[in-house]
Amino acid sequence: MKVLANDGISQTGKEALEKGGFEVITTTVAQEQLANYINEKQIDVILVRSATTVRKDLIDACPSIKIIGRGGVGMDNIDVDYAKSKGLHVINTPASSSHSVAELVFGHFYGLARFLHNSNREMPLEGDVSFGKLKKAYAKGVELKGKTLGVLGFGRIGQATAKVALGAGMKVIAFDPFIENANLELDFFDGQKVNFNIKTISKEEVLKQADFITLHVPAQKEYVIGAPEFEMMKKGVFIANAARGGVVDEVALVAAIESGKVAGAALDVFENEPKPEMQLLMNSGLSLTPHTGAATNEAQDRIGTELAEQIISILK
Repeated sequence: MKVLANDGISQTGKEALEKGGFEVITTTVAQEQLANYINEKQIDVILVRSATTVRKDLIDACPSIKIIGRGGVGMDNIDVDYAKSKGLHVINTPASSSHSVAELVFGHFYGLARFLHNSNREMPLEGDVSFGKLKKAYAKGVELKGKTLGVLGFGRIGQATAKVALGAGMKVIAFDPFIENANLELDFFDGQKVNFNIKTISKEEVLKQADFITLHVPAQKEYVIGAPEFEMMKKGVFIANAARGGVVDEVALVAAIESGKVAGAALDVFENEPKPEMQLLMNSGLSLTPHTGAATNEAQDRIGTELAEQIISILK
């Protein structure tokens, strides 16, 4: 049987599939040529990340496909219900990249709190002639320890991010319409474990109380954070969106930064991805990454291995 990993797969995942008797093809086929390639090669399994889409037309055009796999959490680029109605298996790896996303969020938060995103730009340009000026400009950083992290969306990634916050000495509050409470277990290097039970509260209370806010919600029709939500927040709040582009109103975010309501924000995802708005790219109040939340070697290994295990379990 043949597996097309059109957006790539880790070496560990590839080896696991090959050991299971599958032929793994890692050629990246252009979207418009994908149906012909799948039919020509008689592909049984197509694996994608976020670049390739698997819509109704592709599913109808490729009768050899038995499994559609998404390396990651979101399934926005796959017509899941239609695929299942045609008898196809649709799989993903919702837990594999949770900690990677959580660490990226905190990389942004620590950087924003100490102006690293700006000082790293300016020191190479002016550090030799304006050291004192830069030192003064960036002398009012804040610590995360003792602050309150508000988590909007308390699924796997939200909980993983909460664990990092707890390890950093933060208070954690959370909102999720489907989860009333969650038990978080922190594992330490010497085998010790500490458990925290977090009871979710209303979205409004999270917005009012939090010093730092992170979103871990699926794509949806309306903004989760827009102008009315910014009004509820503390002055000087920090925000991170490593979930989906379009859950934060970017125009309202820029306005909130300019007014001082938001001290700084981190975006790993964008409404107009892969061409973010220039006003975002040039804004000194923003710390930006190009949708790399799950892009760690460790996460890709876990994703590849987990996909391989699911595929082998279904087809063998």
